Amino acid sequence: MSARGRVCPLSYRHGAGALVEAPSLAADVAWIAGGLYGNLYALAAIEARVATDAEGDRPRLVFNGDFHWFDTDPRDFATIQHRVLRHTALAGNVEAELAAPDDEAGCGCAYPEFVDDATVERSNRIIERLRATAAGTPDAADTLARLPRLLRLQIGDRTIGVIHGDPDALAGWGLAVERMKGAAPATDAATVRQWARTARVDAFACTHTCLPWAGTPGDVPIINNGSAGMPNFRGRPDEVLVTRICPIERPAPDALYAITTHGLRYEAIPIAIDGDAWRERFTANWPPGSPAHDSYYGRLGAGPGHEISDARPR
Repeated sequence: MSARGRVCPLSYRHGAGALVEAPSLAADVAWIAGGLYGNLYALAAIEARVATDAEGDRPRLVFNGDFHWFDTDPRDFATIQHRVLRHTALAGNVEAELAAPDDEAGCGCAYPEFVDDATVERSNRIIERLRATAAGTPDAADTLARLPRLLRLQIGDRTIGVIHGDPDALAGWGLAVERMKGAAPATDAATVRQWARTARVDAFACTHTCLPWAGTPGDVPIINNGSAGMPNFRGRPDEVLVTRICPIERPAPDALYAITTHGLRYEAIPIAIDGDAWRERFTANWPPGSPAHDSYYGRLGAGPGHEISDARPR
């Protein structure tokens, strides 16, 4: 297997205990959008949906990493950067690699063995193009370098660890749906419980692994929104997915599924976007034969091979 794009740099390995001292945020209702991937149409739709949330006195929008990726057009990159940073933002591996490129890390995705080498290599080529865009944007790298990577979210008497990958590492895959379904090495309930104890949190909200799921291994609520910038389910190409966390008495009417426990709901909220306009803009930057087009255009047009039943908590 190719090393670049698969290794997890030491600088990414924070450990679950780092969440104890992470920045904190209190909210009545929180929306968490991981993996925006430079999708301006998704960003506009997400901001509009959050603005209509009448259930929370203080609805907060958090971008937990990888808000850049496809936005190699300098104007798109600058717009994404400006608008995302008006909210609470964490760095993902994409932002980490734009702030301080690591040749060994490649794209910084730390892809596991079930991702093929061709996909890994294309991702390495995508980050190279995006680095050129970031280098031409004043102060972009310095701004991204200052972003935190972890967040303690307080809603009522519950604390949620908002992370990008898994509790051990920025680009960790321990909370991927594949790991939860037994892909070696599988993540067991005891590991999840220990992560929560070490981090002193009651739940985790994550992203990074591109496919959503929710569950309570070890009685710890976990919700992975998959992607806020790409379709997440087969046959639903004009829709992205974000996480909403709220008191149980304030449910969203449009949630696809939810975990309800200890006074909170952890909801998966589908948000419709102008998929045709997004695919046209994407293709203008990433035409057929380009690495992003080869890796992602099929998903943008039809969705991944992932069903709602694959993500829904049991």
